[in-house]
Amino acid sequence: MLTRDEAYQLLKKYNQNDALVCHALAVESVMRYFAKKQNEDEEYWGSVGLVHDIDYERYPDQHCHKSKEILEEEGVDPELIRSVISHGWNICIDVEPVKYMEKVLYTIDELTGLINATVLMRPDKSILELEVKSVKKKFKAKNFAAGVNRDIILTGCEMIDMDLDTVIAWTIEGMKESAEELGLAGTQ
Repeated sequence: MLTRDEAYQLLKKYNQNDALVCHALAVESVMRYFAKKQNEDEEYWGSVGLVHDIDYERYPDQHCHKSKEILEEEGVDPELIRSVISHGWNICIDVEPVKYMEKVLYTIDELTGLINATVLMRPDKSILELEVKSVKKKFKAKNFAAGVNRDIILTGCEMIDMDLDTVIAWTIEGMKESAEELGLAGTQ
């Protein structure tokens, strides 16, 4: 079992880029929220969220493949490693998300980026009053946050058998729980 502190230390060992660290913190927060809603292990889900992009800063062209190597070298449990790399399914690796937790990670990874970009476009720079309809509007605007793969989010929603609105709502709520740490609590 990788504790939150151990996962955070691993994240920081391999990532100095503030934006990547912030993304990992957002994914952690959302994973914890989904775990809580599903009566699952928040610590475990959060740890997976924290280290899901552990290799991205150093090895973006070998994403997920290098994660496996790094996490193995660090002595991380093979089950957690499998969960981490499965978020790259059909993008950069052939490991399909099978467990519910893996499917959630696959679904919300891209969505956290879209929500973050949506918040930064708001005059108040706050997630605290963000509504699902605002995110849906940006979701439909393909030129907004163009790097966000909407098809992955939609495929993920099908995989976890949740509608897009609910997934967006839960992702917003998860990010709200870390709004201050994510720099999304607003400018007031």
